[in-house]
Amino acid sequence: MKIQHIKVSHEDDRGSISDILQHINVDSVTLITIKEGAIRGNHFHKKSVQYSYVLSGQVIAFTQINNQRVEKAVLNKGDMLESPVMEKHALHGVEANSTLLILTLGPRGGNQYEDDTFRTPPLHESYSK
Repeated sequence: MKIQHIKVSHEDDRGSISDILQHINVDSVTLITIKEGAIRGNHFHKKSVQYSYVLSGQVIAFTQINNQRVEKAVLNKGDMLESPVMEKHALHGVEANSTLLILTLGPRGGNQYEDDTFRTPPLHESYSK
């Protein structure tokens, strides 16, 4: 699991600028909301890399590479989870109406969403401390 806390690059009396991705081309940008208690994901991508940037709220991320142990991390506003090819991932809404920006490199957007989405059993059920 790779998580970055995106820092403010520039700030002045007009506001702030944060660079979410640098020198990475993306094929789709998606805005998602997650209601409190809801779970999104429980899938992996064979060809796509997915970046999940938390705009507001709080989510718990569950990830798993191959059949290794499931990892868990809390993501807050300004955090970004990078899900590489073949990494299983799921997001659990902790706060009501968490909002995330999903930046994807690969064939995952629009009409191609299901072409590179492979469902998995719920990751949170196989997480052990």
